[in-house]
Amino acid sequence: MLQRIWLLFAQTTTVGLALLFVVSTMKPQWLEAVGVAPSRPPVRAPRAPVPTNPTPIGKAVIRQIPRNAAEERAQAVGSYADAAARAMPSVVSIYTTEKIDTTPDEEIARRFFGDSVVPPPQQYSKLGSGVIVTDDGYILTNNHVVAAAQKISVALNDGRSLPARIVGTDPDTDLAVLKIAAPHLPVMEFGRSENLRVGDVVLAIGNPFGVGQTVTMGIVSALGRRMKNVGTLESFIQTDAAINQGNSGGALVDTHGRLVGVNTLIYSQSGGSVGLGFAIPTTIITQVMNQIIHNGYVRRGYFGIEPFDITPELAKSLRLHRNAGVFVYGVLRRGPANLAGLRPGDIVLALNGKPVTDRRSLLVQIAELSPGSVSTVRILRGARMLTLHVRAGERPVQKAGQ
Repeated sequence: MLQRIWLLFAQTTTVGLALLFVVSTMKPQWLEAVGVAPSRPPVRAPRAPVPTNPTPIGKAVIRQIPRNAAEERAQAVGSYADAAARAMPSVVSIYTTEKIDTTPDEEIARRFFGDSVVPPPQQYSKLGSGVIVTDDGYILTNNHVVAAAQKISVALNDGRSLPARIVGTDPDTDLAVLKIAAPHLPVMEFGRSENLRVGDVVLAIGNPFGVGQTVTMGIVSALGRRMKNVGTLESFIQTDAAINQGNSGGALVDTHGRLVGVNTLIYSQSGGSVGLGFAIPTTIITQVMNQIIHNGYVRRGYFGIEPFDITPELAKSLRLHRNAGVFVYGVLRRGPANLAGLRPGDIVLALNGKPVTDRRSLLVQIAELSPGSVSTVRILRGARMLTLHVRAGERPVQKAGQ
C-alpha cells in the first residue's frame, strides 16, 4: 500500500515540474499573473540608433549622422585636434627673396660692353615657416631660411601678409629672430623639451612645399642627437613626424600644443620625408632667442684652441698613452688659452670638473661659458697632470650664411 502511494506521489511531482517548466518557457506571463515570477535575467532594452540623414549620391544614398549629433565626436580617442588648434594660429609662413650672384663672364661682359648687354640680376624665392613668440611681433625661425634674404614677407594664419626684418641670427644653432609690426598676435606657449621622453607623441606644424599650413604626427625617436657636418652646437630632437621642404622653422609641439622644438632639417636621399626629422629643442631655443632679442647676437665663451678627437690612429702616431680627453692641435697666439699657459700637444681631460669626452662636447662646454668667467681646465702634458685657469674670451660673431 505504501509503495503505491509513494509511486503516485513521485509521478505527480514529475508531471507537475514538467508542466511548470513548459509554462515558464512558453507562457511566463501566466506565472506573473498568479504571482509566480520565473528566475531569469532581465532583458535590456535595445539602444536607440543614432538618427541619420540620408545623403543622395547619384542613385545611391549614404546615411550619416547629423552635424549636431552628440556622438559625432564622442570621446575621439587618439585625437590631437585640441593641441593642433591651440598651436596653429602661432605658426606662420615665411617667404624670402634672394638675389642670384652674377657669374665672372657676366662681370667681364658688363665691363667691356656696358649694362645693356647683360641681363638684370635674377631673383628667386624660398619658403620656410616660423613661430610667433611674443604678442608684439617677434618670430622665431631657422637661420638658413633667412640667411641670404633681401626681402622677407610673413604670412599669418589669419590671411595677413606683413614685411619682416631680421633682428639677429645664430648660425651655430641655425636659429634666427624676425620682427613684424603687428600688435596682439597669437603667441606660442613654450613647453620643456627636457621633459620629453623617447616615445612621446609630437606634432610638426608648418607649410611644406607651399601647400598650406599642415599638421603631421609622430613620436620622439631620439633625444640629444648630433649630426655630422651640420653645426658645432646642436643637440637635436629626432622625430618621425613628416617634415619636408618648407617646414624649416616651424613648430614641433607636444600633445598640449606647447612648443618643444623648431623643425630644422631632415635626413633624406630623395629630398622628401623618410621619417628622419630633426628639431632644435627649447633648452637651446630660449637661451639663443633671449640673447638675440636683447643683444642682436649670441655671446659665447671662447678659448682660441683647435681641438682634435683622440682616435686610435692618432694615439698610435703621437705615442699617446691614453685615448681619453681631447688633443689640442693648435692654440691661438695671445688667445685666452695661450695666455693661461695651454700649449699644442696638451690633452684636455676636464673642464670645470666635467670630464671631456670628445671635441664637440668640449666646444659646447666652452661656448656655454660667459665671456670673462674663469674656468678650471685639467690637462695632461707628457706624463704630468696640470691644472690651468683660463679666462674665457668672447667668441667672434659668425656672419649669417657663413
